[in-house]
Amino acid sequence: MAMELPAYSNGVTLCLEELLAYKQHCASWLPPAKSLWSTMSGQHLSRQLGRGMNFSEVRRYQPGDDIRAIDWRVTARTGKPHTKLFSEEREKPVILYIDLSATMHMGSRLLLKSVQAAHMAALLAWLSLAQKDRCGALIDLGDSLIDIKPKSHQPGVLALLQKLIDCQTRQLQINQTHTSAVLPMSESLTALNRLSPKGSEVILVSDYTRYHDDLKPQFSQLRRHNQVRLIHIYDPLEQGETAFRGIEFVADQQQSRWLNFSAQSTRTGIKKAFESQKDRLELLSRSLGIPYTRLSSDTPLLKQLSGSY
Repeated sequence: MAMELPAYSNGVTLCLEELLAYKQHCASWLPPAKSLWSTMSGQHLSRQLGRGMNFSEVRRYQPGDDIRAIDWRVTARTGKPHTKLFSEEREKPVILYIDLSATMHMGSRLLLKSVQAAHMAALLAWLSLAQKDRCGALIDLGDSLIDIKPKSHQPGVLALLQKLIDCQTRQLQINQTHTSAVLPMSESLTALNRLSPKGSEVILVSDYTRYHDDLKPQFSQLRRHNQVRLIHIYDPLEQGETAFRGIEFVADQQQSRWLNFSAQSTRTGIKKAFESQKDRLELLSRSLGIPYTRLSSDTPLLKQLSGSY
């Protein structure tokens, strides 16, 4: 299948038009017809519920009511069955953690991982607005953090998207000139815990190259009072998938070396490293009941979400 870039996107830089385009797709995932997360839950089941419900009142049981909502104390006291009614929570804070650090600025086929992360963030921001939720963000530049307070109006979403565009532009420029000191992910999680009001939905969009098992207590703390979701952005090259068979100089935040991609052992080693990190994330997900989803940078976001690729 020939893969095509999203409208207005060149796969490297960001522009407002390509992020605005996701607004029109929100209706596809608005409950109760469908949930975005129901299309992304094939890899892990979660113990977490969806949007929270607040207790509203008790009334006489009526045919068709959910028997699980029967209030047994009132029923015993009155001798007649009563059921609890609940109202859906409104303006739930949605906090996006968007990783735009150096390792996210790579892509071997269609998009940089950072661009795919921005596309996902744009969709989530527009969806939050459509559901009347407040949306904020923590943008991780690797050497610094930018926090955006949750807001529930369109100017707030537009400001968030413009900040993503500005950050992407800045990162592309500095990545060509020097390598900055990299903040540990623990600092990002500390900031995320501080930024997220209790009861928030916290969605982390990253390649998780800085994740290690010692961070589990911070994820547990974040999970204790919020709904948490992990979205793992990866590139096929990280799985050793490439048609290139030459020798190339590569570098990450810890080391640099020459790699011979014509050697099967090289490609296998790259894949094993990726699988090992993926296994750690899946273990974290299972142990804390956090939904975990992977998205590739080699296929347009909407095609992956619709399963049409």
